[in-house]
Amino acid sequence: MSFVLDAATERPAAIYGAALNHRRLQAALAAEFEQAPYQRPPQAPVLFVKPRNTVSASGAPIPFPADADAVYAGGALGVRIARDACRVSPADALSHVGGYAVVNEVSLAETSFYRPAIQAKCRDGFCPIGPEAGPGAINPQRVQVRTYVNGALAETNDSADWLRGVAQLIADVSQFLTLYAGDLLIVATPPRNVRLRPGDTVAVEIDGIGRLENIVAAEEDIQ
Repeated sequence: MSFVLDAATERPAAIYGAALNHRRLQAALAAEFEQAPYQRPPQAPVLFVKPRNTVSASGAPIPFPADADAVYAGGALGVRIARDACRVSPADALSHVGGYAVVNEVSLAETSFYRPAIQAKCRDGFCPIGPEAGPGAINPQRVQVRTYVNGALAETNDSADWLRGVAQLIADVSQFLTLYAGDLLIVATPPRNVRLRPGDTVAVEIDGIGRLENIVAAEEDIQ
C-alpha cells in the first residue's frame, strides 16, 4: 500500500483518524472530560494523523516495539476521498467518497486525548490498510468491523456506536480542514481492549470489503 500522489500538486495523500468518535470510548473518559480546564467533552472532531511510516499492507508484520508494554489493535473503517471536500454539507458528503477500506489502527496505550499521541500512534507499521472497495460496496450507516486474534473474535466496532457517521464526520472535518482526493479518513476506533503480543495473528474484517490480516512480531526481528 502506497500513498497516492497528486501529479498536479505533488501532494501525498494524508491519513486522518477521528480519535473520539466511539460512544464507549467517550463514556469511559466522561469523568476526565469534566475536569479543568475543559469541563466538557470536545464539541468538534478530535483528529490524529497516521504518517507515511505507519502504512503497511495485509500480510506485513506489525512491529512490537522493544520499549512498549502493550500494543493494541484498532479495527476500523477507512473512507477514501475521491473529490476534494471543503466545507461540505452532510447531505453532499458521501458524493466525495471514492470507496472504503479495512484498517487496523494500531496504537500503544494513549495517556491523554488533549495532545497529539504521536509516540503511541505513529510507530512504524502501525497502520495496516487492507482491501478497498467502491462506494456502493457497503451501506456506511450500517457497518460492523470485526477484529480477530488468533482466530477468535476479540472485538466488534459497530456503526451504531459511532458518535458521527461517515457523512457527518466528513462534513464536520471539512469545515476546518480540506480533505483532498486520495486522503483516507479513519472513522472510529473503540476503546483499546484488544491487546496484542508477538506471535499473534490479528485480522480485521468488514462485510462487503474484505479481510486484513497481519502477524505481530518483535521489532528487532523484522528486517
